[in-house]
Amino acid sequence: MGIVFAIFGGFLFWYPIFTGLEFNKKLGAAHFWVTFIGVNITFFPQHFLGLAGMPRRYSDYSDVYYAWNFVRRLGRIITAVATLIFLYGIMYRFLRPQVVMGHRYVNTGMEFKRALYPNSFHTHTMGAKVMTQAVTSSTRTR
Repeated sequence: MGIVFAIFGGFLFWYPIFTGLEFNKKLGAAHFWVTFIGVNITFFPQHFLGLAGMPRRYSDYSDVYYAWNFVRRLGRIITAVATLIFLYGIMYRFLRPQVVMGHRYVNTGMEFKRALYPNSFHTHTMGAKVMTQAVTSSTRTR
């Protein structure tokens, strides 16, 4: 589930750049913590189930493992609620827009150093520059 946190984190980082709207910080924090709790409740009982001898990737489990599977099911429900919080946060900003004031991401990387749109004078008739100096053993650096 670590990659899911990275995907959500990347989305929250790029969301103001793509849309020009600020994501609600309280909903973002609520989404993170509810997802964190739900994921840990989902996957932590698997350690105990594995130690008890439950095989993986079975569609039907014996009644011995019912309690831990019920806990896992609750964790999946909590994670689904966290996803609904995330989707609500996206819809909330489109229904009540809050434009980004003073972009705080401007100097974080090369993607922000260039113009947002291509230059208006750009044409595809300009030729490419070709290097004429051959690389020899005397010009190479070691």
